[in-house]
Amino acid sequence: MNVYHELIVLLLHRMLNLEKLSLYLIVHDKNTFVDGNDLKKNIINNMLRLNLFLFNICSNIRIHNQINLPSNEYIQCTFKDFQNNHNIYCVDHFFEAERSQCHIYSYPYTLKLYKNITNNFSGGFFKFVCVVSLFDE
Repeated sequence: MNVYHELIVLLLHRMLNLEKLSLYLIVHDKNTFVDGNDLKKNIINNMLRLNLFLFNICSNIRIHNQINLPSNEYIQCTFKDFQNNHNIYCVDHFFEAERSQCHIYSYPYTLKLYKNITNNFSGGFFKFVCVVSLFDE
């Protein structure tokens, strides 16, 4: 278990009557990325009254000589059951740093900060963003 499951998911499970949720998370030390399957299983399926779900989640995992790393296409498939939502996903692997990052968010992006843009940035119109940070190996 990690902080994501021990604190965030358990806290959200107690909010059964929530109708709107804006979730901004940076998740470290999890064995897998937070993806559409994770969001459905651990959050959405437990909140039956949830009508609006906005999210910005960046998850980081350690990699040590792995061969089968998750791709953008894989992450895209995990969102196939999401309705009425335009979701953006970006997976980056940083082999020198031995870590991978997956950034998923609902669009339009409403936050004022966009951290760790990489060369895989998908583009788009970000009318609220005032601060941007870049990351490259």
